[in-house]
Amino acid sequence: MDSLKLTSPGVINKIVREYNFRFSKGLGQNFLADENILNKIINSAMLVPGDRVLEIGAGIGTLTREISSRAEKVVAVEIDKDLIPILEENLKGRENIQIINGDILKLNLRELEKIYFGGKPFKVIANLPYYITTPIIMTLLEEGLNLQLMVFTLQKEVAERLTASPGTKAYGALTVAVNYYCHCEIISTVSRNVFFPKPGVDSAIIRLKMRQTPPVEVTDPELFFDIIKTVFKYRRKTLLNALSKDSSIIGKKNRLESFLLSTGINPARRGETLSIEEFARISNGIKGCQLF
Repeated sequence: MDSLKLTSPGVINKIVREYNFRFSKGLGQNFLADENILNKIINSAMLVPGDRVLEIGAGIGTLTREISSRAEKVVAVEIDKDLIPILEENLKGRENIQIINGDILKLNLRELEKIYFGGKPFKVIANLPYYITTPIIMTLLEEGLNLQLMVFTLQKEVAERLTASPGTKAYGALTVAVNYYCHCEIISTVSRNVFFPKPGVDSAIIRLKMRQTPPVEVTDPELFFDIIKTVFKYRRKTLLNALSKDSSIIGKKNRLESFLLSTGINPARRGETLSIEEFARISNGIKGCQLF
């Protein structure tokens, strides 16, 4: 079906009727129906011949087909088994595409990387379902994969969280965690009107470029991320009170207060105002003086 324009609402309707496909709200299914946005997504990934790409949520193959025209290899993961026959038909003859029916959060991603990409660097492109955006992003980052960059179309609100500054409402644990691994950049906002069916919110295209080294040196990454999670769990509390909620330092509040003051960080500040550098300073200092 290479001749079909998969961004055409008429073509999408025809495919849906022909296969008696039913959209699943639970899976957040919204198919892209705009050629300009399709090109923006693809161009954002800066694809060159030889690139290997993992696509998450292939849908009817709109992105998949375009990626395969520019990349060496595409592994398209789609959770909905009812879409597999549609994908196989729409992508027929494209020898550089591997379709996998599965849940990206349940797949062994290191094994997938080894089998399909030979352990070589790869890129990720996806129209992410709004309900599961954060788990997918964090899973990809925490697996230690050989990632180059990732381009996502996701809820505009989430994109704003990923690129937020300290002290703003959108700034949170996700902001700090993702920016530890990546440079984050919003490429473009995307109207809800370019999807079929139309979702209830607008979207954004965001590019995450993997860092060669983190922006801060952290002696104990697990402790670093634990502190971030604790602070934002109690984001309306002072830094001192939020950290004191951690069961491992209850009873050491005075010591913690003295430590924070010694690092030049006011214990009365709210954690949501801290930069990633300040989180690293706290983490490394607590590790060094064994407050935990």
